Amino acid sequence: MKSYSLLHLDDHILRRDLASAASQDRGATASFLAHIAEFDARKLYRPAAYPSMRLYCVRELRMSEDAAYRRIGVARTARRFPVIFPALADGRLNITAVLLLTPYLTQATADDLLAAAANKTKAEIELLLAERFPRRDLPTLVQAIAAPNDSDAQAARPVEAADAQLALERVGGLALQQVTESAVPSAMQLSPGSADSRALQLSPDSPRQPAPRVRIAPLSPGRFAWQVTVDQETQDLLRYAQSLLGHAVPSGDVATVLKQALGTLVQKLEQKKFAKCTRTRPRRSHANGRYVPAEIRRIVWQRDGGQCTFVSEKGKRCEARDRLEFDHIDPVARGGQTTADRMQLRCRAHNQYTAECTFGAGFMEEKRQEARRAASARKQALARKQKQAQSEAAAKARAQSEAAAKARARAAATAAADVIPVLRELRFSAEEARRAAALCASMPDAPLEERVRVALRGLAPNCVRQAAPGAS
Repeated sequence: MKSYSLLHLDDHILRRDLASAASQDRGATASFLAHIAEFDARKLYRPAAYPSMRLYCVRELRMSEDAAYRRIGVARTARRFPVIFPALADGRLNITAVLLLTPYLTQATADDLLAAAANKTKAEIELLLAERFPRRDLPTLVQAIAAPNDSDAQAARPVEAADAQLALERVGGLALQQVTESAVPSAMQLSPGSADSRALQLSPDSPRQPAPRVRIAPLSPGRFAWQVTVDQETQDLLRYAQSLLGHAVPSGDVATVLKQALGTLVQKLEQKKFAKCTRTRPRRSHANGRYVPAEIRRIVWQRDGGQCTFVSEKGKRCEARDRLEFDHIDPVARGGQTTADRMQLRCRAHNQYTAECTFGAGFMEEKRQEARRAASARKQALARKQKQAQSEAAAKARAQSEAAAKARARAAATAAADVIPVLRELRFSAEEARRAAALCASMPDAPLEERVRVALRGLAPNCVRQAAPGAS
């Protein structure tokens, strides 16, 4: 067994070996990322019974979730811009630097930007990006927040579920927790000086921050704590569900309401996904050979346990349980039948992989490109149709507006024409009568007496009382 104790090394040897190990580590990292990039491009995780490169790195290569995300992202970027690999090997760039630069790298900017970022720290690269890709200023905000409690015991006091719920509701969120009756677990505690409690004290006008990840923490066998922030609509739905369950769940317990809601949702999704139901109907024939009847979907889903059935050469079964597809064991193009014993569940990755093994990768890529072109054409046709409908609606609205304006103008002219003779009889000049009649053009539906009164008020306010009786 190799010993990692280096107490016996002299200082100068330790210094030399450390520099050598750092150099070897950089080279090994670059080589490792190159292997990940090529492995990912060839999708070799699929024959190993993994639906994605991330799961392969986590399960097979024993990497952490965070390390897998970061290294896969850097590997894909470096495959697009191969100059990154030697920069990583000699230390001019590191993984964090590449991740910062990735959103800004294009074929036109890559060489210059990578050279400018060489040998810079994270803070220096952030400053470089701010100079080259400036963003708008954040709004000014100065706001007092509650001071931390000096008592360690008070700061460490667990927050009850109701207290956490009220705190999150102040910023439009809701803490959903399935917990024991006593308290929230230590991982969920919000002390006055904690980062989470400071986040809760931000006003609604604060600069928008990335949404926090949902936390699901196991407490004890069969017991879990949830913490999630929801929008106002979800909050209203929860409150409404609690009121509807007032007799069945008098306490309004969030965990009980969620359990019933999720049970109903799962039941509906099962009905939609594979037609699970208590009573079956006679199978209907369908002209499309790829159509999978509800009865067969139900049998296949239950038989395969709602999991991808692909098995690697080493006997490992794919773990994917989401985005599953019903796959024909015998391809439809070769006369395959849609029967329960000739159908299987496959995740998207392994469904495509099986098709490539059967028809060839080039053939399937061409088919996928044709499907993408057809989808793009449909999308463009729909966009044109929507744009045409919007144009027609706008034209119709303009026509209606113009018609309404003309109708108002005709009504105003008619109203003025009725008032002018009355004013002429009262010995006002033609110009005065026209000018006064214009004052009541906006009230064509008013009685003639009222319109004449308005016209006279505009001509000579002091003679309204004398002229008005004659106007009637």
